[in-house]
Formats: sequence, C-alpha cells, structure tokens
Amino acid sequence: MPSPDIVIIGAGMGGATIAHALAPSGAEILILDKGGQLPDRPENRDARAIFQRGFFRPEESWYDSDGNPFNPGNYYCNGGNSKFYGAVLLRYRAEDFDGIAHADGDAPAWPFRYGELAPHYDEAERLFKVRGRAGEDPTEPPRSGDFAFPPVPDERAIAEVRERLTRIGLKPFSLPLGVDIDTWLSHGRTPWDAFPDARTGKMDAETCALLPALEHANVRLQNHCEVRRLIPAPDGRRIQAVEYLEGGELKRVTPRLVVLAAGAVRSAAILLASAPGGLANGSGLVGRHFMNHNLSAMIGVDPRFTNDSIYQKTFALNDFYLGDGKGGPPLGNVQLLGRVSGTILKSDLRKVPEFVLNAVARKTIDFLIMSEDLPDPASRVRLDGEKIVLEWRRSNMTAHEGLKVVMRQALKQAGFPIVLSHLFDRKTPSHQCGTIRIGTDPGQAPLDPFGRAFDHRNLFVADASTLVTSAAVNPSLTVAALSLRTAKHIRETELNR
Repeated sequence: MPSPDIVIIGAGMGGATIAHALAPSGAEILILDKGGQLPDRPENRDARAIFQRGFFRPEESWYDSDGNPFNPGNYYCNGGNSKFYGAVLLRYRAEDFDGIAHADGDAPAWPFRYGELAPHYDEAERLFKVRGRAGEDPTEPPRSGDFAFPPVPDERAIAEVRERLTRIGLKPFSLPLGVDIDTWLSHGRTPWDAFPDARTGKMDAETCALLPALEHANVRLQNHCEVRRLIPAPDGRRIQAVEYLEGGELKRVTPRLVVLAAGAVRSAAILLASAPGGLANGSGLVGRHFMNHNLSAMIGVDPRFTNDSIYQKTFALNDFYLGDGKGGPPLGNVQLLGRVSGTILKSDLRKVPEFVLNAVARKTIDFLIMSEDLPDPASRVRLDGEKIVLEWRRSNMTAHEGLKVVMRQALKQAGFPIVLSHLFDRKTPSHQCGTIRIGTDPGQAPLDPFGRAFDHRNLFVADASTLVTSAAVNPSLTVAALSLRTAKHIRETELNR
C-alpha cells in the first residue's frame, strides 16, 4: 500500500474535523484511531449500565502524582469523547483571547485575538449544525449572524426555572447545542448528556465530520490502531514515520505530514514516548500546562416544584463569567446538566433505594458550575515507563468557590430553599486541554499559532492539547474551529505548493 500524504492520529473532535476539512484537497489521508465505531446497542440508553455499571468506561489506568491508579473515563471510539459529550458548542468569549486577571492568577493572552478565529467558529457551527439564538447571552462575542437552527426548546419545568431566574434579574440564554432533538427522542426518551450516541441525533465528531470525510475516496480509516510513537528523520527536523500497534502487530507508515489529534493527554504521551526528552519538545513544555475545568454539580431542591423533564439541558448563565457583579474578578459559567434521575444518583448513593432517589430527583433542578483552570507548568502529563502519570494541580479555586456562593444565593432567591453541591474529581474527563500549546516563541510553546511544531515542520497538532487557556466554557467548538484554521493553513502552505 502506498504511503499516504497525511496521517491523522485520532478521530475525535480535532482529528475528525481536520480530516473533513482536508478531504476535498485530494490528498491521500489515512486516519488511525485507537477505537472503532460505537455500535447501536441497548446499553446506549440504559442509565444503569452507564452510571452504575460503568459499561462504557475503558479498562485503563492512569496514575496520580502519588502513584495511585485511577480510571480516567476517556472514551476510545470513532468520534472520541464527543460521542458522550453534552453537545454544548459555545465559543470562547472575546476576552478569553486577550488574557484575564483572576483572583488566583492570570490567564495569558493567546497569540491571536478572537477576530482571527471568528470565521472558523462560524464554519464550525455550520458543520456541527448548532442550535441556538444569538443576542441572549450578555457576554456573547461578535458574530456574523444568527444560528442556522433555532434552539432546542425548554421543557415545561425548565421554562419555569428559566422564568424564575429571569425574575430575579439574571439573564439565562439558550445553550448552543449540537442535537437534533426530534431524532434523539425518537430513539429513546433519555437525556443526551453522558449518553453515547450511535448516529441517533447527536451532532458529534463522527456524525458531522468523520463520516462525511470518509465519503471521499482519498480518505481511509483504520480502527483499533494504537499509535505508540513518532519516528524522527535522521536530521531530527521532520517526522519520518508513525509506529502503531494493530492486532498485536507493530506497523509503520511514512507520510508527508503527520497530524496528531489523540487528545490532550494521549497526544502529549505519544510525543514524550517518541524520543528521550520527547519530540517537538525544544521548549521542554510538552505535557505541561495541563488544564481540566473546575466543575461542580449544584442541585436546587424545591418540594413545591415538579421536574418532569426528559433532557433538561437547554440554558446557561454567563452573568458571572466576567465578574461577580460587584466589581470582583471573573467567576465562570453555569449551565444545566442533563436530567439527573434517581438511577443516576444511585451510582454515588448506593445505599439509598432507587425509588426514593427518583422521588427526590423530581423535586430538583441540576446545574453544572464551571470555572477556569489556569495554566501551570507544574500541572502536567508525564510518563513512568509506559504508565501515564497525570500530575494535576487545581487552580483558581477562589473563583470556583465564589461562583458556587453566588449561584447558591440565586437559586435560593429563585425559590429553591435547599441547595447541594459536589466537586467533580479527576475521573471525570472534564475538558482536558493545554499540554502542547500554541504560541509565537519556540522557547515558550511547542507549536506555532497554526499548530505546527516548531521543531518538526511536517508535524501538526489538532486537538485540545493546543489550547492556551481553558476559559470557562466547553472547549469542543474551539477545538473544531482551531482544526479548521489549521486545515486551511495546511492547504495553503503544504498541499498547494
């Protein structure tokens, strides 16, 4: 088989999107994915299988800084973690690109401003068929027009909560979502957040990007291929080969260009495993600046309220995104979680009968509290032999605790007298990013602003590892927009020469 022009490692949000953008170029593209296609099976809509039995969690352990193993909950399948995501496709705020001062430190500026990425955000929203309504979010960055599709509608109970919050002076806005709600519900009346999708209505990386890319004769996908390392050319200035394991056999492929898109942890691990000191690591920063949003679930309880919703996740609040409302520093984003049933609660409250938890859940409203995790070189991915070690140091917890305080007050004012919260741990794959970041200075970043490695001209990275900051919104749309921008640069500088 002839060598391809481009090898893309990974078929998640970054890899699938860049494959889609490069497919019309005619270049021979090979996608190597660690997983395979997620089958349509009963467990996809079974809350007990997903939350109580961990049916889809991979049999994999990473290690913390003390050497303790944990199951990270990342998913290996075509489409990657987007097959399980909440389908929230928010843009970063314009201010996120400028650098923001937080209570516990500063988020640095990006090597370009929001306006540079805005056209690619437009393109990404079209690609992922995002549903929303422009003009509702007080922090919304400039955009060229409204969404192509109207927002996913609030259910009766959720409309009531939106009205309660509006009445106390907050500005709930319709979440930009990648969900065809009618198609989703026709396959089972469940939430979509954390439920895997086998091409049944969720606009994920496989459905919107990978499958259309594979309609081009020049694009091939090889599943169940685990890339072990990249092999540099003798002069070290380019990548000569990609080495991967398929069916127990070690194989190599020698493309012109390599696009690494295995995710923030796996992409860093591949580079670190590829040479002593790691490849693309002249800066010494591959694996460093790991970020993982600070996330808490917040549940408001009102005995007079009946939550009979199915999916729930339709609006968010950014009233405290750029400040606490009293002249204080930024706090973060608040958005509805997918409907939390008693069956889901049972996964943590195993001694409580499920029927009791279901009765309680009908009196609750469930939010996700999200604050920015600041980049810190001491927060990193490293290898111990073949073990992946994740040394994550939480940051910016003053903002996170502050956001919980103001949101707790708001919920009580809105008529939810009991408010509970729970901080998520590292086992939740909560928006991992930042380990191979872009920048203008080769001494401060492994990649240039287009995602090309400073050390190896034919190596690009196109996943969440490239993010300079985590901001305080879901990163999927930004990953897609950056991948589209990188694809445009590859077409102009590599494929049209």
